[in-house]
This record gives sequence, structure tokens and C-alpha cells, in this order.
Amino acid sequence: MKAFRNRRKTGAQAEDLALAFLRARGLKLRARNFSCRSGEIDLIMDHGDSLVFIEVRYRRRDDYGGGLESVDARKRARIVRCARFYLHSHEKLSGRPARFDVVAVSPGQRPGEPRIHWIPNAFEAF
Repeated sequence: MKAFRNRRKTGAQAEDLALAFLRARGLKLRARNFSCRSGEIDLIMDHGDSLVFIEVRYRRRDDYGGGLESVDARKRARIVRCARFYLHSHEKLSGRPARFDVVAVSPGQRPGEPRIHWIPNAFEAF
């Protein structure tokens, strides 16, 4: 149970870092940890005219692939289904362009300085 709590805490910290990083680049938070039956979307933000659905991934090491590689086809499908539910629930947003981004967070070269890699348009709804 302790490992689960630590993982959850680490995930929340990675989301905090990603949120600050994206806000500094002009994105505006619309929702955080939006969940539905299909799954969860970490961050939903506005970027200009676009609605952005963002998956935040933390990787302590890249042995098994980085953040982008960890968003496999099944995870992408869940995010897309959840995004469709969000748009269905917020009809006034359904006409806006939308995209799916991934923010990969990992430890940096120096302690306390994480490395953040933002991948806009990381994948498309199929």
C-alpha cells in the first residue's frame, strides 16, 4: 500500500510540474484529473483556439522507454474515449479544434531539477 501512495504522490508532483511548465508557455487550465468510466485525463487545457488533452508521464529511468513510449495503443484509446465523453458533456466546446499532448517528466542531471519534455500532437484520435 505504501508503494501505491508513493506512486500516486509522485504522479501528482509530476502533474504539478507539467502544469507549471505549460502555464508558463501560455496554456490555461480547464480541468485536472477528469475521469469517466473509460479512464482519466490528467490535464485539460486551452491553448489559443485549441482544447488540449494532456497525459503526464513520469519515468525515473528510461530502461523501458520514455514517457511517450509508455502511452501505448490501449492507453491512447482510453484517453480518446474519455476526451469524447468530456466533449459530449461540454457541448459548447465540441466545435473547437482539439489535440492530444504528452508531457514526459524525468529526473534531470542535477537533483531537484527535473527534465520536462512536452510533445504536442503526440497522437491523434483514430
